[in-house]
Amino acid sequence: MAGHSAPVGGLAYYISPPRDWFDIQRDPFHALFYCTFVMGSCAFFSRIWIDVSGSAPRDVVANLLQNDMTIDGLGKEAMVKYLARYIHIAATFGGVCIGGLCIFADFMGAIGSGTGIMLAVTIIFSFFEQISKE
Repeated sequence: MAGHSAPVGGLAYYISPPRDWFDIQRDPFHALFYCTFVMGSCAFFSRIWIDVSGSAPRDVVANLLQNDMTIDGLGKEAMVKYLARYIHIAATFGGVCIGGLCIFADFMGAIGSGTGIMLAVTIIFSFFEQISKE
């Protein structure tokens, strides 16, 4: 590929997407490592984002209590533990799905990278939301 740089070894090689299907067949460990890295990173950062964005179980329970809503038979701490099971699993699964979508775009040869496409769509959608609110 003229004009394109690609790593040929080391960690940079393994965390970069395979260039085509022949590369996947030639070095399946590279593809497996890349998939694991991307999905694991997305899952990890989605869990971190839950805590940073104010969607953590403790924040959700605080919002519920502020609106006089409770889960029958559960106190505040029990509600936090109950919601933590679902919120953390949902965040992790959502991160894995986003990672899978990025990997699929990379493997299908999308123009740009799968991650770049996801960022572009997210930014454009946030602009759309802002315009629609105004």
